[in-house]
Amino acid sequence: MLLPRFEFHEPASIDEACEIMATYGPKAKVLAGGTDLMVNMKKKILAPENIVCLSKLDPMHSIEDKGDQIVIGGRYTVAELTVDALVEKKIGALRSGARALGSPLVRNRATIGGNIGSARPAADLPPSLIAYGATVTLQSSKGKREVLLGEFFKGPGFTEMRPEEILTTITVPVPSDGEGAGYINLGVRKAQDCNVVNVASFIALDAADGSIKDARIVLGSVGPTPLRASTAEDVLKGEKPDEALFRKAGEAARQDCTPIDDFRGLASYRKAMVGVLTKRTLDIAFAQATA
Repeated sequence: MLLPRFEFHEPASIDEACEIMATYGPKAKVLAGGTDLMVNMKKKILAPENIVCLSKLDPMHSIEDKGDQIVIGGRYTVAELTVDALVEKKIGALRSGARALGSPLVRNRATIGGNIGSARPAADLPPSLIAYGATVTLQSSKGKREVLLGEFFKGPGFTEMRPEEILTTITVPVPSDGEGAGYINLGVRKAQDCNVVNVASFIALDAADGSIKDARIVLGSVGPTPLRASTAEDVLKGEKPDEALFRKAGEAARQDCTPIDDFRGLASYRKAMVGVLTKRTLDIAFAQATA
């Protein structure tokens, strides 16, 4: 399939890119890895008049350790996340999500910013990032603003991002002692397939008595956006962690989602797997929190 006609822009700086986006607004689309954009253009789902390529914006292709935070540039590729020592050591649930995404060819092109910005309900990276409490920086010619990633998604393909804005960085709080997170996805195949269910869990333990003082459970593929399992989180808070509690939280998480039937799986199957994966990711998170 041929791509529709468009004007190609390759800015040399983030400021220049923002000026171009301000000029063309909804008539422009940002190109980072292109694994979603190019496919949608070939399928005639999208036909932007202007493509703004970010390939020369080196500040967006970076990762920085700021002690209690890790700041990742929007152009950092998924493949790089899978092998980055900083990601593996400090935010391993994100690495698990990156390793589960697509195939090696896709991971080599896809970027963290693109995976977030495409707002696919089954995307691999958002659940763990939301569980960690990540924020994104949205930049335009008028300045920057920070948005909590848990409030970023508005629906399939729709986000808080305005047409003139570019997602430049993702800031991830680093878990401290007594905190941990886990991520697991379930698909029909191991690669190149949309997830049936994906779950990320985060827990923080009270140093005094070992009870759970905070918990975040994020469900993917079972709603129009990544969903917080608030009922399951409430089950955990204030309780001492054990197998029975995690199973109870898994059962509660099943009530927090609204999956649909499709050719990959029935809604009833998805609900059942939410319970299983919630329990398993809580096991991983607890193991990290007590390591």
